[in-house]
Amino acid sequence: MTLRDCMMERPLLISSLIAYGAANHGAVEIVSRSVEGPIHRYTYAEAYGRICKLANALRTLGVERGDRIATLAWNTHRHFELYYAISGFGAVCHTINPRLFREQIIYIVNHAADRFVFVDLTFVPLLEEVWDELEAPEAVVVMTDREHMPAANLPGALCYEELIAAETGSFDWPEFDERAAAALCYTSGTTGDPKGALYGHRSSILHALALLALMDGRMTSRDAMLMVVPMFHVCAWSLPYLAPITGVKIVLPGPGYDGESLYELLESEKVTFSAGVPTIWLTFFDYLRESGKSLTHLRTLLCGGSAPPLSLIREIEDRGIEFVQGWGMTETSPVGVLCVLKEEMDALPQDQRLERKLKQGRPPFGYELKIVDGEGRPLPHDGTSTGELCVRGPWVIKEYFANEAATAAAFDDEGWFRTGDIGAIDPDGYLQLTDRAKDLIKSGGEWISSIDLENAAMGHPDVAQAAAIARPHPKWVERPLLLVIPRDGAAPGKDDILEHLKQKVARWWLPDDVVFGESCPMTATGKVSKARLRERFKDYELPT
Repeated sequence: MTLRDCMMERPLLISSLIAYGAANHGAVEIVSRSVEGPIHRYTYAEAYGRICKLANALRTLGVERGDRIATLAWNTHRHFELYYAISGFGAVCHTINPRLFREQIIYIVNHAADRFVFVDLTFVPLLEEVWDELEAPEAVVVMTDREHMPAANLPGALCYEELIAAETGSFDWPEFDERAAAALCYTSGTTGDPKGALYGHRSSILHALALLALMDGRMTSRDAMLMVVPMFHVCAWSLPYLAPITGVKIVLPGPGYDGESLYELLESEKVTFSAGVPTIWLTFFDYLRESGKSLTHLRTLLCGGSAPPLSLIREIEDRGIEFVQGWGMTETSPVGVLCVLKEEMDALPQDQRLERKLKQGRPPFGYELKIVDGEGRPLPHDGTSTGELCVRGPWVIKEYFANEAATAAAFDDEGWFRTGDIGAIDPDGYLQLTDRAKDLIKSGGEWISSIDLENAAMGHPDVAQAAAIARPHPKWVERPLLLVIPRDGAAPGKDDILEHLKQKVARWWLPDDVVFGESCPMTATGKVSKARLRERFKDYELPT
């Protein structure tokens, strides 16, 4: 017979995070660049009062527990309020990525059966364009004040500030099962329709606590955090949930993602920690080089979403900023691993430390990794054995939201989630991804990593971006084709790129051709869209 403990049972609910932040870090600032233009500034305590008003407004609108409430919004104070009011009320905060294709947005709003849509001014035209094809939404709330309300072709559009002004600033947060749904995010749909990951209160808080432990003191009440990673995707890597726990000052960029706007916030708000995808940081550090400006406060930069090139890592570290890579998926809440070096690694020579930082990282407690061969058999964690990565943990999905077909294909016989990523795990527990399974290039029976080839190409000083895909070959089955986007003002040639790559990769990895372009097609989450590249070059014949 199992002897039960004598401990209280208190549910882990998202409302408790902001209540804690207001009570214990009430004077800490939340600074936001508004969509209307000016900088908005208030405290955790003031934010909490507005969140309570918003929760009361949801009740007035007739929202019920379990209802899906959509947001189409930038990283602003109002979006932050929606994160807590919707989930705390017991409804589901469904963040929509506005960079998705029109058809994808229609699909996910209808699939989620969203009752209401909260929209920033920027995205009102986008919502107008699809409104007649949406099945469930009853009304739209435009996230602005009366002065800036647009003459939108959206029936019965409500004004956010008027909506909450009519309510009181206190709210009795309900208690319910901690496994209740809290947030909903859809994948970018690179293969088929987008798939929904439905996060719970318990899973979200466990994810935040585990991430906080793995970060090992890199975000505290003495820090200021610029949240560049968008709140419209995967809960902004859980940073809005971490913040009230630690009491970190929050800085939100609104729609200002250009180099000058980010730099202004980083310096004026004395930001010490920031997080975003590689494409953002590549552009930002281009801006720093061209302007000759430097950063005086930033200490740690968290980067994830796709593999960063070594050249970016080196530049950031040479500026005295710690670079921390991470990896995760929509299906994993999203953070799975962080490349936080262990103490004994700090003494390594710089080149070895930078090589180590190319690895995606190690998992926090509670999150398990395994790699398997083509028959699903586990492979050793020896740093060289390569196979498909599978994961499990309390913040990994056990099924897709209302999608049995996708669920059936996503798990192995033991219930591990199959990520579709290929990689190795070393004896220290660090994961090194080599590619997506569908993006590997198989030449003469041997695998070529498109990621490694791209990163090597991006080490060339004239290359801003690179992408490698497979093209059919009569002898070798597949060979690499490399697309290169030059830096502004640069004009590298094919021979320049190949000569550079000869020093970085094996001869048989060298691409059979190099083509140049002005841009790479990107997914809605800031990654290069290999699917669209393959479509673009489907009729391209290699010169060999």
